[in-house]
Amino acid sequence: MKQEIWINLPVKDVERSTAFFNEIGFHAVSFGNERAKLAIGQTTILLFPDEAFEKFTGSKKADTSHSAEVIFSIGAESREEVDTFIQKVEFAGGSIFGKPSEVDGWMYGAGFSDLDGHRWNLLYMDESKMPKR
Repeated sequence: MKQEIWINLPVKDVERSTAFFNEIGFHAVSFGNERAKLAIGQTTILLFPDEAFEKFTGSKKADTSHSAEVIFSIGAESREEVDTFIQKVEFAGGSIFGKPSEVDGWMYGAGFSDLDGHRWNLLYMDESKMPKR
Protein backbone atom coordinates (compact mmCIF):
# COMPACT_ATOMS: atom_id res chain seq x y z
CA MET A 1 0.00 0.00 0.00
CA LYS A 2 1.36 3.40 -0.98
CA GLN A 3 1.27 5.55 2.14
CA GLU A 4 0.36 9.16 1.66
CA ILE A 5 -1.18 11.64 4.03
CA TRP A 6 -4.00 13.89 2.91
CA ILE A 7 -5.03 16.61 5.30
CA ASN A 8 -8.68 17.65 5.18
CA LEU A 9 -9.68 21.17 6.21
CA PRO A 10 -13.13 22.65 6.57
CA VAL A 11 -13.64 26.05 4.93
CA LYS A 12 -16.59 28.41 4.68
CA ASP A 13 -16.11 29.07 0.96
CA VAL A 14 -13.99 26.68 -1.12
CA GLU A 15 -13.54 29.02 -4.08
CA ARG A 16 -12.60 32.01 -1.90
CA SER A 17 -10.11 29.88 0.07
CA THR A 18 -8.66 28.52 -3.18
CA ALA A 19 -8.11 32.08 -4.42
CA PHE A 20 -6.45 33.04 -1.10
CA PHE A 21 -3.98 30.15 -1.19
CA ASN A 22 -3.11 30.82 -4.83
CA GLU A 23 -2.60 34.50 -4.05
CA ILE A 24 -0.06 33.71 -1.30
CA GLY A 25 1.89 31.42 -3.61
CA PHE A 26 0.56 27.91 -3.05
CA HIS A 27 -0.91 25.80 -5.84
CA ALA A 28 -4.62 25.24 -5.29
CA VAL A 29 -7.21 23.86 -7.71
CA SER A 30 -10.91 24.20 -6.99
CA PHE A 31 -13.54 21.71 -8.13
CA GLY A 32 -16.44 24.14 -7.82
CA ASN A 33 -17.54 24.84 -4.26
CA GLU A 34 -17.51 21.11 -3.42
CA ARG A 35 -13.77 20.73 -2.70
CA ALA A 36 -10.32 21.93 -3.65
CA LYS A 37 -6.85 20.43 -3.69
CA LEU A 38 -3.99 22.42 -2.21
CA ALA A 39 -0.46 21.18 -2.91
CA ILE A 40 2.46 22.32 -0.76
CA GLY A 41 5.59 20.41 -1.68
CA GLN A 42 4.76 16.72 -1.26
CA THR A 43 1.78 17.45 1.01
CA THR A 44 -1.82 17.47 -0.19
CA ILE A 45 -4.46 19.43 1.70
CA LEU A 46 -8.08 19.02 0.66
CA LEU A 47 -10.49 21.87 1.33
CA PHE A 48 -14.11 20.93 1.96
CA PRO A 49 -17.16 23.01 2.82
CA ASP A 50 -17.86 22.98 6.58
CA GLU A 51 -21.01 20.87 6.16
CA ALA A 52 -19.28 18.18 4.09
CA PHE A 53 -16.37 18.03 6.54
CA GLU A 54 -18.73 17.63 9.50
CA LYS A 55 -20.70 14.95 7.68
CA PHE A 56 -17.77 12.66 6.93
CA THR A 57 -15.99 13.25 10.27
CA GLY A 58 -19.15 12.78 12.32
CA SER A 59 -18.32 15.81 14.47
CA LYS A 60 -18.40 19.59 14.50
CA LYS A 61 -15.42 21.47 13.13
CA ALA A 62 -13.26 23.38 15.62
CA ASP A 63 -14.26 26.96 16.33
CA THR A 64 -11.03 28.63 15.22
CA SER A 65 -12.13 31.98 16.68
CA HIS A 66 -11.63 30.46 20.17
CA SER A 67 -9.12 27.65 19.69
CA ALA A 68 -6.50 26.21 17.38
CA GLU A 69 -6.93 22.65 16.14
CA VAL A 70 -3.46 22.41 14.55
CA ILE A 71 -0.63 24.57 13.22
CA PHE A 72 0.86 23.85 9.81
CA SER A 73 4.59 24.60 9.70
CA ILE A 74 6.29 25.31 6.40
CA GLY A 75 10.03 25.64 5.81
CA ALA A 76 11.40 28.77 4.18
CA GLU A 77 14.67 29.18 2.25
CA SER A 78 15.57 32.57 3.79
CA ARG A 79 14.53 35.37 6.13
CA GLU A 80 13.55 37.39 3.06
CA GLU A 81 11.21 34.62 1.93
CA VAL A 82 9.48 34.74 5.33
CA ASP A 83 9.05 38.53 5.09
CA THR A 84 7.79 38.45 1.49
CA PHE A 85 5.40 35.59 2.19
CA ILE A 86 3.87 37.33 5.23
CA GLN A 87 3.33 40.47 3.14
CA LYS A 88 1.43 38.35 0.60
CA VAL A 89 -0.69 36.86 3.38
CA GLU A 90 -1.62 40.32 4.68
CA PHE A 91 -2.44 41.56 1.17
CA ALA A 92 -4.61 38.46 0.50
CA GLY A 93 -6.67 38.98 3.67
CA GLY A 94 -5.02 36.60 6.13
CA SER A 95 -4.32 37.56 9.75
CA ILE A 96 -0.82 37.74 11.21
CA PHE A 97 -0.61 36.41 14.77
CA GLY A 98 3.19 36.28 14.93
CA LYS A 99 5.13 39.02 13.18
CA PRO A 100 8.43 37.99 11.57
CA SER A 101 11.06 37.63 14.27
CA GLU A 102 14.16 35.72 15.29
CA VAL A 103 14.04 32.95 17.89
CA ASP A 104 17.06 31.50 19.71
CA GLY A 105 19.52 33.19 17.33
CA TRP A 106 19.06 30.67 14.49
CA MET A 107 15.36 30.52 13.63
CA TYR A 108 13.37 33.24 11.90
CA GLY A 109 9.66 32.89 11.37
CA ALA A 110 6.17 34.28 11.44
CA GLY A 111 2.64 32.97 12.01
CA PHE A 112 -0.61 33.64 10.23
CA SER A 113 -4.21 32.52 10.07
CA ASP A 114 -5.96 31.83 6.78
CA LEU A 115 -9.47 33.06 5.94
CA ASP A 116 -11.02 30.34 8.13
CA GLY A 117 -8.74 30.84 11.12
CA HIS A 118 -6.52 27.79 10.52
CA ARG A 119 -3.03 28.56 11.83
CA TRP A 120 0.16 28.35 9.80
CA ASN A 121 3.75 29.35 10.35
CA LEU A 122 6.68 29.86 8.06
CA LEU A 123 10.13 29.15 9.47
CA TYR A 124 13.65 29.68 8.20
CA MET A 125 16.34 27.80 10.14
CA ASP A 126 19.95 28.90 9.74
CA GLU A 127 21.66 25.57 10.32
CA SER A 128 25.11 27.21 10.52
CA LYS A 129 23.94 28.88 13.77
CA MET A 130 22.13 25.86 15.22
CA PRO A 131 23.34 24.84 18.66
CA LYS A 132 25.57 21.78 18.61
CA ARG A 133 24.51 18.85 20.82
